[in-house]
Amino acid sequence: MIRYIKFTTATIALLTATSLAASQGSAERQGSADLVIRGGTIYTGDAAPFRGDIAIRGDRIVYVGPKAPAGATKTIDATGLIVTPGFIDPHAHVNDALAAKDPATRLVLPFLTQGVTTAFIGVDGGGNPDIARAFGIADAGADGEDEAGLDQSSRDYGINFAAYVGFGAVRAKVIGDADRAPTPAEFAQMSALVDRAMCDGALGLSTGLFYAPQSFAKRDEVVALAKVAAARGGVYDSHIRDESSYTIGLKGAVEEALSVGRDAAIPVHIAHIKALGVDVHGQAPAIIAQIEAAQKAGQIVHADQYPWSASGTGLSAALLPRWAQDGGRAAMLKRFDDSAAMARMRPEIVENLRRRGGSASLLITSGPAAFEGKTLEQVAKDRGIDPVDAAILILKQREAGVASFNQDEADIAAFMKRSWVVTSSDASQGHPRYYASYARKYATYVREKGVLDLQTFIRQSSFATARMFNLEGRGELKAGAFADVIAFDPAAFAPRADYARPALFSTGMRFVVVNGSVAIENGTATGLAGGHPLPRKASGTGCK
Repeated sequence: MIRYIKFTTATIALLTATSLAASQGSAERQGSADLVIRGGTIYTGDAAPFRGDIAIRGDRIVYVGPKAPAGATKTIDATGLIVTPGFIDPHAHVNDALAAKDPATRLVLPFLTQGVTTAFIGVDGGGNPDIARAFGIADAGADGEDEAGLDQSSRDYGINFAAYVGFGAVRAKVIGDADRAPTPAEFAQMSALVDRAMCDGALGLSTGLFYAPQSFAKRDEVVALAKVAAARGGVYDSHIRDESSYTIGLKGAVEEALSVGRDAAIPVHIAHIKALGVDVHGQAPAIIAQIEAAQKAGQIVHADQYPWSASGTGLSAALLPRWAQDGGRAAMLKRFDDSAAMARMRPEIVENLRRRGGSASLLITSGPAAFEGKTLEQVAKDRGIDPVDAAILILKQREAGVASFNQDEADIAAFMKRSWVVTSSDASQGHPRYYASYARKYATYVREKGVLDLQTFIRQSSFATARMFNLEGRGELKAGAFADVIAFDPAAFAPRADYARPALFSTGMRFVVVNGSVAIENGTATGLAGGHPLPRKASGTGCK
């Protein structure tokens, strides 16, 4: 199993000495570099930019400075380009791409063309606890249904990836979709699954408490499993129970996450932080104050954010009350045909539509082909029925994905400016965030709106994320670091994907290097797969 390589003080000193020798003109040492990226404007991750060169040997950077010696096997002219660490996405649903039999799919080109060289999977509570097989790229979708894992031990990947063990996947494996607490024996099974996954390299425990059946779990159950992850040095990552006003409200859900962190003594990471829906628009400053008060009290708390006003989720998760999903899809379908259940369900669906901004704000992105690309309002008008009946009609055929336009730009900007919020995609098929999140953040929030400066954008997309999650040798351009390096044209880096055409590659990413392999050259994919699984080394005793 691959583990992070821990640099000793002596090793770092040696690498630093090598770098210094090169900067002083030692051609003998640096002449054997495999690759030199020359003449770009270099942002190392957390320092002021400068114009210079980067030399790479094997999968490591061996020099960063004003002038690397000549003699490299390959030279990239980065004049006029911005050169940065590869971007790190801490919340992505790319497990299907990584599990694909097709090598081209496993390159994850939608990410490489944005400069993303590392992604975290197993998010929203979906991470398969059996991550020992090729480091667990099995995951679950928004509906919490666990997908089968594949043995990936001999496969190549375009990007690096780390994985969480999922609370939802663990719960479903032991007690299924039922709305009940685990028995003591079942809880012992769940704890053992989390511990084994942590020993096998999981980042920590992820939850998706908004989604059934995870939503059936009480806080104490979550705390108890978070303690298991904490004992192995993990992180608690949460799609919180309510980002809106469904149950305990946004503020209450943030407090629940903070309390899990306090009681389990574990760092807290809030996934895709947002104020979702008309009832909570404008609450970003209060949520920021709530989190920063916890930080001042000594808690480790941070978050990620995708740069879109529309979230992506399942139609059932967006509109159905959780009691209607008790027992899974089969039980849900029976309730649709039960007049008493529908009499109870209908007003709750109407209320959920209101809080999300109405039926015109829900765009069907996946599901029955006849409805894709239409809003729920359009489906209702086409069929001559009301939006509630339109939603039931769709769900009776199959689950559907939706882009839900529910956020306010002022809230997005307020969260984005915080130093403890980093860039993510929450990449899911049918939503342009899969192909364009990093390009959009740069084009919209750096160049167009000026919410962030370029250096802050780069830091939030690389260095800050690596430091939050202790990714050794990632997220920074320096001698000794892994050679995940990107170079983009500052005038051309932009999204092409939008809600109408969500699967278009971004433009302007000229070069992408993953562990020393050139994956994108002059804007074109090379087909080289330089990515690796990144298991986290567990702390504590007893791992075998």
